[in-house]
Amino acid sequence: MTPQAAFPPSAPSLQPHRAPLWRWLLLALVLVVLDQGIKLWIVQNYAWGHSSAITSFFNFVRVHNTGAAFSFLAGHDGWQRWFFVGIAAIASAFLIWQLRSHGQHKLFALALTLILGGAIGNAIDRLAYGYVVDYLDFHWAGRHFPAFNLADMAITAGVIGMLLVEWQRWREERRQQASSAHGAGQGPER
Repeated sequence: MTPQAAFPPSAPSLQPHRAPLWRWLLLALVLVVLDQGIKLWIVQNYAWGHSSAITSFFNFVRVHNTGAAFSFLAGHDGWQRWFFVGIAAIASAFLIWQLRSHGQHKLFALALTLILGGAIGNAIDRLAYGYVVDYLDFHWAGRHFPAFNLADMAITAGVIGMLLVEWQRWREERRQQASSAHGAGQGPER
């Protein structure tokens, strides 16, 4: 019998530490508020297409993206607005469910929270304006990377975090397999 099986599930010393869901949701809310605050400032201070050089390789700019990443589906007649809002709503519900189930896994929960905050931030733009407001413009030697925003950075960081979690899980699984194989290959000494 495992030590956990010997105690009732309510035994506090054996329960994994679970960060309350509200902490992750509060972090997502902070991200959404920051994202929306910056976007509101951009909308109030920049006309569409105008920019300000901050450094030799970075500008603040006001760009509207009716599509997804890299303006995917931007050239369509408007159906994509509701499509992306629907995807964001479904993804947000799934992410909250995952946070509720796995909130004790800090890196995984942080990654989910970043994706959640970013998805909600961009969905708010789609509902309010019909497009996402992008404002960060990096460029070099006359070539511009597609403009993006804080919500996009959060989603990207969250995906990187999820990949890191999966890589760590894979490494641990491989380590355990190697340890089992090594232990199984040893017979009793004669």
